[in-house]
Amino acid sequence: MIARLLILPFGSIWQLRQRCQHSRSPLLKRFYIALYNLYQYENNSAIAWNARFAGEPCLPHGMKSIFISGGARIGRNCVIFQQVTIGSNTLPDSRGTGAPVVGDNCYIGAGAKIIGNVRVGNHVRIGANAVVVKDVPDNAVVLPGEGRIIVKDSPPDNRYYTYLGRWVYYDDGRWLPVQDPYILARLQR
Repeated sequence: MIARLLILPFGSIWQLRQRCQHSRSPLLKRFYIALYNLYQYENNSAIAWNARFAGEPCLPHGMKSIFISGGARIGRNCVIFQQVTIGSNTLPDSRGTGAPVVGDNCYIGAGAKIIGNVRVGNHVRIGANAVVVKDVPDNAVVLPGEGRIIVKDSPPDNRYYTYLGRWVYYDDGRWLPVQDPYILARLQR
């Protein structure tokens, strides 16, 4: 709770994270990282300040219980639910040593794990509790259990929709109104 108050002057945790990455002053950088880490601790999460994001992700349940390693790269417009791990494999004798690269417009369900030097393509949907340890092509769905991958002919709509007085979706760090009549009809069921 205290970290939430301390980050208010920075605007958001993502703006503080930017300062961690771009501060030229070693003393200020240490302060920003310490404050960022305190916020992570209070939220039982570990999204490394040096993990690379192409854009601010959509975290429908906040940062709670999310782990993303420092070597990971995450694309634009990704939706990441609670208890997700995007982690590096640092076992030197393993085939999958390295960190994951997640493409744009991906949807990562609650409890999913993406481990090691794997590439997750663009427009991929990873089901809740699925474990990904091998590359996933574009426009695919990864099912939990045996980790079956189903490749689609066209990209799935992986935007996160919610009702905030009207139906909106998350895009590049902001909420936009849903204007497609087909999508509105399906959401209003």
